[in-house]
Amino acid sequence: MHVESVRENPRITQDAIKYIQSKWANPNSMKVYEDCILNSIKSDNGLPQWYVLMDQDKIIGCAGLITNDFISRMDLFPWLCALYIDDKYRGNNYAKSLIDKAIIDTKLAGYSNLYLCTDHIGYYEKFGFTYLAQGYLPWGEESRIYKKVLNSV
Repeated sequence: MHVESVRENPRITQDAIKYIQSKWANPNSMKVYEDCILNSIKSDNGLPQWYVLMDQDKIIGCAGLITNDFISRMDLFPWLCALYIDDKYRGNNYAKSLIDKAIIDTKLAGYSNLYLCTDHIGYYEKFGFTYLAQGYLPWGEESRIYKKVLNSV
């Protein structure tokens, strides 16, 4: 298993877009993911970043590192988003590889904290995230916000 950055390896862009859309997009948000991932490749900033987890040449997971995850707390960034591992690969701690890559890139971009929003309780704590607050999503739902304080590079 290994993590590929779309920015560092643009040849995987179309496959990454299709995979991430298949896990996270709905008919109304397909273009959001496509546009964000395409433009992440040419960004001069450390953000956004998109990653896929590969089992040889097959994508089995994904994650993103973005400035805001559709959450009301726009004062907080960057955000780990779209973390997903295919069902048959779960239970092997493969998400850690994606999270670790996001942490490295967060530090390289000069940030000392990483945030995420989720409904899961108990999962992200295993990776050193702590509950920070409730946040609000544009479609009327609430989400738990977690923070991970990062050590220096």
